[in-house]
Amino acid sequence: MACFEYGDEALAHLSKRDRKFAALIERMGRLERELTPDLFAALAGGIIAQQISGKAAVTVENRLLDKVKRITPESVAALSPEEIQSCGMSMKKARNIRSAAEAVLAGTLPIGRFPEMSDAEVVEQLSALPGIGVWTAEMLLIFSLGRQDVLSYGDFGIRQGIMRLYGHKVLPRERFLRYRKRYSPYGSIAAFYLWELAGE
Repeated sequence: MACFEYGDEALAHLSKRDRKFAALIERMGRLERELTPDLFAALAGGIIAQQISGKAAVTVENRLLDKVKRITPESVAALSPEEIQSCGMSMKKARNIRSAAEAVLAGTLPIGRFPEMSDAEVVEQLSALPGIGVWTAEMLLIFSLGRQDVLSYGDFGIRQGIMRLYGHKVLPRERFLRYRKRYSPYGSIAAFYLWELAGE
């Protein structure tokens, strides 16, 4: 199992920059998160996970795996949208997953070059596809590419974590951006703790 890699300097930085975050790290200890290094499988999983619970997403993804054995551009493109939909997702998601597979096979989505690209370039490439927004792209940056400094304003759990940690009732984008700057260059590691806090 591949895990997101980060060093003690990330925790030291977050603790030094913010006393409330320091207390959170002290209470929770070091958090580990699993990576999905296979970029296309991670992308398909990200599309499936949009606007549904984590448990439901796992169920749908497992049904797709039962059909294709391995989630690759080739195996997904060989299915009809109806066959993909029958795994328990909407037709829109089924078409979006198939479109992503076709884009990879056509070379218009160069996922093989993603490791060399900047975060912004990866988001731009992915956001050009139907049904893939910034949030899905940012989750791929964290959980497939292992990027260290991604904190998504579009993620409800992250916003909830920040509001709980600092006692805010609302979180305007401007305030969020101040926190993101404070956590940088370890926004992704901050996200792990904020998700954990939001889930308590």
